[in-house]
Amino acid sequence: MTRKPSRQPARSRPAPKVPESAPKLPAGVIPTLPASHRHAALDRGTLASLARFTGGLSPHAIIDAWSDWAMHLSRAPGRQLELVERAQANGLKLAQYATAKMAGQNPEKPFQPGHYDTRWTHEGWNKAPFALWQQGFLATQDWWHAATSELRGLRRQNADRAGFMMRQILDTVSPSNFPLGNPEILEKTRATGGRNLIDGALLHADDARRILAQEHRPVPDAFALGKVLASTPGKVVWRNDLMELIQYSPTTAEVQAEPVLIVPAWIMKYYILDLSPENSFIRWLVSQGFTVFCISWLNPGAEHAELSLENYRKQGIMQALDAINAIVPGQKVHANGYCLGGTMLAIAAAAMARDGDDRLASVTLMAAQVDFAEAGELLLFLDESQVAFLEDLMWSQGYLDRPQMAGAFAAIRSEDLIWSRAVRRYFLGEPDLPTDVTVWVNDTTRMPARMHSEYLRGVFLENRISAGRFSVEGRVIALKDISVPIFVVGTESDHIAPWRSVYKTALFTDCDMHFLLTKGGHNSGILSEPGHKGRHYRLGHRRAGAHYRDPDTWLAAHDPQPGSWWTEWAGWLSKNSSGAVPPPDAHPDYPALGTAPGTYIHQV
Repeated sequence: MTRKPSRQPARSRPAPKVPESAPKLPAGVIPTLPASHRHAALDRGTLASLARFTGGLSPHAIIDAWSDWAMHLSRAPGRQLELVERAQANGLKLAQYATAKMAGQNPEKPFQPGHYDTRWTHEGWNKAPFALWQQGFLATQDWWHAATSELRGLRRQNADRAGFMMRQILDTVSPSNFPLGNPEILEKTRATGGRNLIDGALLHADDARRILAQEHRPVPDAFALGKVLASTPGKVVWRNDLMELIQYSPTTAEVQAEPVLIVPAWIMKYYILDLSPENSFIRWLVSQGFTVFCISWLNPGAEHAELSLENYRKQGIMQALDAINAIVPGQKVHANGYCLGGTMLAIAAAAMARDGDDRLASVTLMAAQVDFAEAGELLLFLDESQVAFLEDLMWSQGYLDRPQMAGAFAAIRSEDLIWSRAVRRYFLGEPDLPTDVTVWVNDTTRMPARMHSEYLRGVFLENRISAGRFSVEGRVIALKDISVPIFVVGTESDHIAPWRSVYKTALFTDCDMHFLLTKGGHNSGILSEPGHKGRHYRLGHRRAGAHYRDPDTWLAAHDPQPGSWWTEWAGWLSKNSSGAVPPPDAHPDYPALGTAPGTYIHQV
């Protein structure tokens, strides 16, 4: 059942009329070729076919990075001399280590793996000859890291890309990938009589079949949606062609007067915030005495190719606010956006402030960026050539598919997410043990062609939001127009939304703002329920109109505090609320359309 919201709430002020002379700036533009290019479709179709073969990576971008690096290195004799000296030094370190090792000593290893590299944890890597092979590989990796570091005249992005691609090449020949070179595989093979290799071959055949058939792996019964995961009680109170709005059932006698709207990213499904009962962010928030609403996005197909960022703002956030204002009349709303949902919430909040719409009580941005100049390792995959290449791929199929997105995220941490998993699965014969988080990670979605192009080009590549060139309904928005309190959450080891990039919200806003930095990554840092061992956070407060402090100065001024950041945030929400009231009654215009988690969550 689909219906339109009832009359717009009184607190929503009409947008002022736009003068005829006002500039019309699009949020993001998918480039089109002039009509004189009669065979443009042939070009785009050819590139789309090539994109399927390359996994969405532009060959031109790859060649450009390597040629730029090679040409600048070829004219830098000083750097060449440094690299020769480094090779000699690394070789000498290896020789000294090998000599000591063969003499029966236990010398300190001269080369150490990266923080995320879990390939060398088995005790066998400390014994000859495996320790020598490991050190030889890490020495080679160290040399190539130096060879592809910054060089005068070389574009920083091309240097990073060359280094990234060299890491991918080296990872294919790591001794840990080969049964005869990996002590853990040899030990397991001896212990099982080779059964591990047979089990691994069967797992490989199953994975290959699913990849070739483009078969989506279903959610295991042990983690059934609505029963184990995403099981917080609630009702779907609103549905349109893009999203379902879930209202969660209260568990306390009284709730804060102002409801909470959660806007998750649509690049994955919303239930990362409602996993198992013991670590569900939504369930915990309900238990703290808040009326909680959450958006569950549609998983789009080819028929949704023309959905735009503006559709996600209007049919998503704005229609959700209309429904909430009708169900909880006379109250402002605490809005919380996660990841890409937070970016869209910042856009919506700035547009509302510009238009005099005062329905928001506060804004929370969790691991969400508003400036993309330092957006982390995802920048490795984005330039004009790469975006145009992806646009042609999406033009041919109507969306960016799951494997094409998942591959980019996995490649950033390939040593752990690709190679360690492959060894464990195909050589040790160990099937993946599902957890609530891994089930969610594998339950991926698609991105509509137009929306994703607008996001990659207008928001990411051209950085229009912070540059003052992003428009909503034909007029530019400014984040400094937001006057409600803001709570921003960054995570220490986030490689998708690096915390220093998330912190830049302080640079582009003037309102009262709390910034919290928590231990963990993009997802693990947000899932930090009270009682989670080893958690800590830092919290700082900037008053409205206060001077800006750079992230490193902020970090030095705030010591870590043990515990979960959830309690700090809930306390901040309560301080910005008007007090406890009985839970809202059901609204006759918004009867339940079904129980949580709704229907869109089950779309594959």
